[in-house]
Amino acid sequence: MSIHDETILILDFGSQTTQLIARRIREQKVYCEIHPYSIDLSSIREMAPRGIILSGGPASVYDTDAPLSDPAIFELGLPILGICYGAQLMIQQLGGRVEKAVKREFGKAELAINYTRGLFAGLETDPARHQVWMSHGDRIEEAPGFEATAISSHSPFAALRHHEKPFVAVQFHPEVAHTLIGTDVLRNFIFGLCECSPSWTMHSFIESTVEAIKAKVGSGQVICALSGGVDSSVTAALVHRAIGDQLTCIYVNNGLMRTGESGSILRYFREKTSLKVVDIDACDFFLGELAGVVDPEIKRKRIGLGFIKIFEDEAQKLGEVSYLAQGTLYPDVIESVSFRGEAPIKSHHNVGGLPEIMKLQLIEPLRELFKDEVRELGLELGLPEEAIFRQPFPGPGLGIRIMGEVTEERLNIIRQADVIVLEEMKKNGWYRKVWQSFAVLLPIQTVGVMGDGRTYENVVALRAVDSRDAMTADWSHLPYDLLGIISNRIINEVRGVNRVVYDISSKPPATIEWE
Repeated sequence: MSIHDETILILDFGSQTTQLIARRIREQKVYCEIHPYSIDLSSIREMAPRGIILSGGPASVYDTDAPLSDPAIFELGLPILGICYGAQLMIQQLGGRVEKAVKREFGKAELAINYTRGLFAGLETDPARHQVWMSHGDRIEEAPGFEATAISSHSPFAALRHHEKPFVAVQFHPEVAHTLIGTDVLRNFIFGLCECSPSWTMHSFIESTVEAIKAKVGSGQVICALSGGVDSSVTAALVHRAIGDQLTCIYVNNGLMRTGESGSILRYFREKTSLKVVDIDACDFFLGELAGVVDPEIKRKRIGLGFIKIFEDEAQKLGEVSYLAQGTLYPDVIESVSFRGEAPIKSHHNVGGLPEIMKLQLIEPLRELFKDEVRELGLELGLPEEAIFRQPFPGPGLGIRIMGEVTEERLNIIRQADVIVLEEMKKNGWYRKVWQSFAVLLPIQTVGVMGDGRTYENVVALRAVDSRDAMTADWSHLPYDLLGIISNRIINEVRGVNRVVYDISSKPPATIEWE
């Protein structure tokens, strides 16, 4: 079975939790994709999804500039689930009425179910009320052709179903953890209404992807951008399984790596794997490209362009090389795509940083996967746990952990601080407990006192987050004693730093990396 034979299409209307919908569906071993609400009907038909989900969003459906999907989606004969804004849009486009609510619903609410089939199959009316999570200031007032299947204190149509067609809608968010019946609701949609099967596994992914790579490459040669991180390591292993010695991995030391990292990465791949690895020292080149640059978008794009230039130069040296394999993930793609013409969250160096005209064709076998799926894939491919469960490290390296201009002096400061953070996280048993932990060098200096003398030196921010896929994240509640140890060591051991702060912002609204 092709991995795309059963696809759930999610149309994104700008909700902060759209990615969570995808995660919840993937957890049920069903493949899904997120696309902008404006995707054209022909593309949807070509995708041939088993069902469509309309996400939530911050707009009101009666706004003059409200995001609207093509109403012809309701003529495709597919099951469709509307969530929050998506529910209101469905009702409005099918002749109903949505108005501003007298009493808004935000946060926890109690849902009373009066129809225990469809979305609520298997759920009991006892207890009579179930905890759900609401986030809306409008409500559905009239829904011709629909009936209410659940109500809440302020929503007479907290859930609906169409009398004749496979259209269902909910005012609450089934994708968030606070909705205690959320998984049941999504399962009933994908398995009940859409009749999907739980066939999206990493084993099936490997089989189909290996065949796809073989078919695409044929007898050609491929180079792989190898950084030593989880994504590129899994990419290299997967492509190598498909084409063997037709693959050459290229490791580029861009001068933005952590202390001793380049040496340890090269030793691992040369001693522990059968991959062909070429290493390039490009430290001076990248520092030159970043000289005087302070804008994070320009940093990412210059780093991306720099990598491509080096890969194309090396491809010419190797001979007939037509393909570049890289470890682009689904979150990279999602965050690099604009919504309603607005600026994307950030241009990932391997997505938004790529030139429009590139000589090499891309092979991105992980482009549809979240990080936890990549780790599962790596284990399925036989990679060791120490390679799979490394904390993520960004492709642009320390270049985006230095706010402002990247210089050798500032790189030296952040490298020393980074060593301390990782040493203490591992020593105190927290390295595997959190998703990511690192230091950031801020572009400010503050007054301090050392040895009874005044100092005016740099500030380092500590960042540690808990996450499953990097699409959302909470700041890690590290013990005060551990934070104190890290802070004291950085201030005492790293010359040029006199203050350490801890970042307690979550994603959203912040991102994990500072740039």
